[in-house]
This record gives sequence, C-alpha cells and structure tokens, in this order.
Amino acid sequence: MMMNYETLQFEIRDRVACITLNRPDAANSLNLKMTNELMEAAIRCDSDPQVRAVMITATGKMFCAGGDLKAFAEAGDQVSVLAKQMTVSLHAAISRFARMKAPVVCAVNGTAAGGGLSMILVADMVLAAESSKFTLAYTRAGLVPDGSSTYFLPRLVGLRRARELILTNRVLDAREALEWQLVNRVVPDDVLHEESESLTVKLAEGPLQAHGKVKQLLAETFSSQLETQMEKESQALSEAVSGAEAQEGIQAFLEKRTPVF
Repeated sequence: MMMNYETLQFEIRDRVACITLNRPDAANSLNLKMTNELMEAAIRCDSDPQVRAVMITATGKMFCAGGDLKAFAEAGDQVSVLAKQMTVSLHAAISRFARMKAPVVCAVNGTAAGGGLSMILVADMVLAAESSKFTLAYTRAGLVPDGSSTYFLPRLVGLRRARELILTNRVLDAREALEWQLVNRVVPDDVLHEESESLTVKLAEGPLQAHGKVKQLLAETFSSQLETQMEKESQALSEAVSGAEAQEGIQAFLEKRTPVF
C-alpha cells in the first residue's frame, strides 16, 4: 500500500512501513510541508495494525540537511511563526516514533545534518553508509538544536561529547559515528538499502507488543530509580507472559521451531 505525499515516499509492504525523505534537489531539507507530512506518516505508522516495523531513509545524495534555511529567509518577519509551526509538527513526529510499539530503523545515506541528525537519534537502530557524515550545524547558522537532539544526544554520547558536537559543529564520518554510538552499523554504500530492509523485516517478524514494552522501559530508565524500574519490568513481564505473543514464543521454544508472531 502506498500513500501520496509531496515531500515523502511512503509505502507499507510486508508489515514494514518505509518512509523516504524525497526532496533531493533541496538536500532533503525540512520545510513546513515535510514536517507536517512526517507527522502524518508517523501517526499512520503508530495507528496502523499492519505496521510492525518502520524504516526511514532518503533519496539522493543527502540523508537530510536539516531545516530549510532558504524557507526561513523567505519567511521574513514571520520566521518565528514558521519555526514554531515546523517544530510542533516535527516534534510530534519524533514523539510518535519514540513511543510507538514498532521498532524504527534508520538507513543513513549521505550527510545527516541538523534536524536530519536529530531524526536518527530517535531511531531504535541506525545503519550508516560508509560515505555518510554527521553534524549538528545549528550554531554555525546562529540557531539552537531542536528535534529532540538535546534530549537524546547526551544520553547516547554523553554530555561532554554532546557539547562538543553542538558548540563546534564537528563533522563525524561513519566510523567515528559508530565509535561515538550514534549508529549501530556501518555498511558499504551499495548494500545500505538491502541491509536496512533485511533488518527491518526481521524486526517486523518479532513480537510487536513486547517490542513496544521494551521501548517504553528503555525510554523511562534514566528517570527511574532502580527499584522503580525493576517494578516496571515486573509489571511489563507479568502482562507479557499471559499474552498471545508469549504463549506462541514459549510453545515454539518447547517445540523447537521458529515462533510466528
């Protein structure tokens, strides 16, 4: 099933929703139309029972150059209003990707800058092409990070490295991004889509409800005390073990076969 968007390609196939940023002539930069469509696509993924995993990638040579600075310049004295409109919809999309049960895989081709880098931070797993590069680039234009980067970045790379990336606009190549734990794997450019699709399909074959509980537990871990987190684990496990997914998983284990979720 395919949806018609102006700035995105969106397709649901084999229980996987594939969202492809599609403004290659503008380096897949984020304008108001794209942030609104990302929000709508994220809501669809979160609401559609067919969707059990999500892949985000892009057309062209850039993954995403971040916010469309040309659009900001053209907005004139309404630029503050535009920025608020864009961040409201972008942040709604980020929130849905973070909270939805379906795992989110990001396949990074080319450069992820600014809001483009922010988008990969929310993904559950990130595969990067060998040629990809990563930079915040906000302060270079006198701007401030958005799109969850001041939330997720310190949790992934630590506060000191987060400050360095934000304040100096340092550019990381794919191997450095792997070392800094921004990505999970680096793969040759020509197999990025194949490897990312294979991973996403594998996740889609897994237990959706359990995946959702795992995402929820990990999202809350930094704000919970040890005993509070363990109680959340206990509640999540007791709920899961009586569900259809666990029943199938346990039975498949006993029968020495692959579970069908």
